[in-house]
Amino acid sequence: MSFDLSKVLEERQGENLALHAQLMNPQLARVLTTLGFDRDYVRGEGCYLYDRSGQRYLDMLSGFGVFALGRSHPVVKQALHDALDLDLPNMVQIDCALLPGLLAEALVARAHPGIERAVFGNSGAEAVEAAIKFARRATGRGGIVYCDHAFHGLTTGALAMNGGADFRDGFGPLLPGSRAVPFGDIDALERALASRDVAAFVVEPIQGKGVNVASVEYWQAAAAACQRTGTLLVADEVQTGMGRTGRFFAYEHYGIEPDIVTVSKALSGGYVPSGAMLCSDRVLRRVHSSIERALVHSSTFSRNQLAMVAGLATLQVFDDEGIVERARATGEALMGELRSLALRHPLLRDVRGEGLMIGLEFARPPAGSASRRFRAVEALRSGLFSQLIVVPLFHRHRILTQVAADNVNVVKLLPPLIAGDEEIRLFVDALDDVLTDLAQGGLIFEVGRTVARSALRRRAS
Repeated sequence: MSFDLSKVLEERQGENLALHAQLMNPQLARVLTTLGFDRDYVRGEGCYLYDRSGQRYLDMLSGFGVFALGRSHPVVKQALHDALDLDLPNMVQIDCALLPGLLAEALVARAHPGIERAVFGNSGAEAVEAAIKFARRATGRGGIVYCDHAFHGLTTGALAMNGGADFRDGFGPLLPGSRAVPFGDIDALERALASRDVAAFVVEPIQGKGVNVASVEYWQAAAAACQRTGTLLVADEVQTGMGRTGRFFAYEHYGIEPDIVTVSKALSGGYVPSGAMLCSDRVLRRVHSSIERALVHSSTFSRNQLAMVAGLATLQVFDDEGIVERARATGEALMGELRSLALRHPLLRDVRGEGLMIGLEFARPPAGSASRRFRAVEALRSGLFSQLIVVPLFHRHRILTQVAADNVNVVKLLPPLIAGDEEIRLFVDALDDVLTDLAQGGLIFEVGRTVARSALRRRAS
């Protein structure tokens, strides 16, 4: 008997939430049900998701930035079909295969001249773990400095550099020698590096949690402080890289040259888990310093042929379709529309970011009924107001977004980099509608009804 995927999906349709609740993460299923996000998606194409009833949803989250090329890009999909048909000799392990070398060549060519080597892994967190190891070995130091509100992954080393206490709680003790400094505070960073026992300053060019941005002056001073104290500057480009901010790497906005760069998420077009740590020849040779140390760092699936094919095809699409330039132009247009919207809606305090990594910060207006409603909602739970944006965008307009972090009223936009005028118009009009209704007070009751109905459905089941 052969495996029939279509038959399995058809026979088991509608069991999604129940299976997750019973066998995987019951709290995730509970959250999705409570907010009414419990949909049965059956197809993804371009900037859109489709559920079993045929409804279309604009995906302004793109899998946390994974689907830079949208879903089901035909070039990447065809490349993977070709790879399977060729029966490539995958993961021989005692081997130097061609495709990993070609992808390393393509990535190094897109970085600054000081980046000369690539080390592959399976995720952004794994790339960050490699950066920690290589920085410690290269410098002979143990300390790691990171920023508050940072997010670098959830494996143990990366978790030690997580700026969110909720993520770290109960998993300690974590990596010794790691300590946080405020993001954008050059004085605090210089004090932390002054002891000269820090191997690396690990930092996101734009923080994913909150979409926080620092000045060009800060970045140039930070790079100088690292160089002066012998600390390696690690740019975590897992989310900001691959064109997300309108440059291939976000560090390019600041005129700096990091010692190590991590990349993942969009690297394989969303098809195969993949990540890479890019570094100088000097850093790599400190780790792989002899024949005996040839295998001191590796990962079983890191150079698998399907991930390498997907990465090469993705980069080819970036070149052929001018993806980075499109992201820059679309981001400028979208931010312009959103800033015009902010002039009419006092609830929308700030629009920030670069390219198609955008944060919308909401705040209490100075006076009026909208101010009172904002205060009442925030009295229930800090950061709750932003759910009054995310939930109706989904239910009224079938637009998928996310709150940027716990306890902050920031909604993050990470649309596919192929988004265009149609997607801008859909989103801006929808947000205008939601903000207009919020100012008048109706949406608070609408969201309350959604949560109440979901709770009743849970009890009934």
